[in-house]
Amino acid sequence: MADNGSILVTGAAGQLGAVGRTVTGLLLDRGLPVRAMVRREDDRAAGLRAAGAEVVVGDLLEPADVYRVVSGCRRVYFGMSVSAGYLEATVTMAAVAREVGVDALVNMSQMTVSQMSIQNTTPSRQQRQHWLSEQALAWSGLPVVTIRPTMFLESFFPLAGPTVRDRGRIELPFGRGKTSPVAAADVARVVAAVLADPRPHLGRLYELTGPRSQDMHGVAREYSDALNREVTYADIPPENWERELKKGGLPEHLTLHLLTMAELHRAGRYDRLADGVERVTGRPAMSVREFVSLHADQFGGRRS
Repeated sequence: MADNGSILVTGAAGQLGAVGRTVTGLLLDRGLPVRAMVRREDDRAAGLRAAGAEVVVGDLLEPADVYRVVSGCRRVYFGMSVSAGYLEATVTMAAVAREVGVDALVNMSQMTVSQMSIQNTTPSRQQRQHWLSEQALAWSGLPVVTIRPTMFLESFFPLAGPTVRDRGRIELPFGRGKTSPVAAADVARVVAAVLADPRPHLGRLYELTGPRSQDMHGVAREYSDALNREVTYADIPPENWERELKKGGLPEHLTLHLLTMAELHRAGRYDRLADGVERVTGRPAMSVREFVSLHADQFGGRRS
C-alpha cells in the first residue's frame, strides 16, 4: 500500500471494550488519517468506513497480511483480544514493523505484567504471552510505547451484568481482594493521545487504573449509587465459578485466563493504583459509579 502517513489501528472492529474502535474515532475526530484493520467485512467495518477510516481486512497471524496492512503507515496501535496466538501475532507485528520502519508502535499489554519475571509468572498463558511479548518488543529495538491497563470495567458486562439485573448481586470469586478497574474509553483516550503525538512518549510505559482501589463490597456500593437500588457483592467459591465458565463453552485459553484473574484478585494482586490516564490525557479516569451510570442498561437500568 502507498505511504500516506496513516495511523494503523488493529482490532478496530473489536467488541468488548472496543478500544480499537474508540481509538479510531478519536483519531478521526482530530483530523488524522486512520487505516483500520478488521478481521472481516461486516456492519462494524462499514461503520468505520462511513466514519472516514480506510478499512483493510487481514489476519494478525498471517505475515503477508500484516505486511500489506502496515506498509505505508508511520504509527501503529497493536492490540489483540485474549487469544492463544497472541505471542505469535506480536512477534509477527514486530518483524513487519522493523521491516517497514515505523515511527511508533503503541502496544496494548496488561498491568499484571508489572508483577511478573522469569521466575514469577502466573497460570494464565495469556498473561505469560503478554510478558514474553514485552520482552520481544524490547529486543526488537522498535520505538515502542507500552500501555498496561488493569481489568476493564467492561468486563463486568458479561461477568456481573446478568446477576445484577436478576438478583441485584455481583457474584464473583474475588474474595476480599481490592480492585481498581479502568474504563476502555479512558484507555482509548490514552492510546489516541500517544498516537497523535508519539515523540514525547517513546520508550515509556503507562499503567492505567481507575481512580480508587477497593474491595468488591465497595464496588457494589458504587453500583448501588449509580443504579439507585441496592446492589450487593456475594463472594462465590472459585470451583462454582469455574463450572459456570465451562458451561458457557468458552475457549480453554480464555477460561484459564479468567480463573487466574479471579485467583490474583483473591491474593490481593489487583490492589493497585496508577495515574497514567490523567498524566497522558489531563483528565482523571472514570469511576465505577460514573461508568455504571453511563451503561445502566447493561445492569437492568436505573430505578427512578
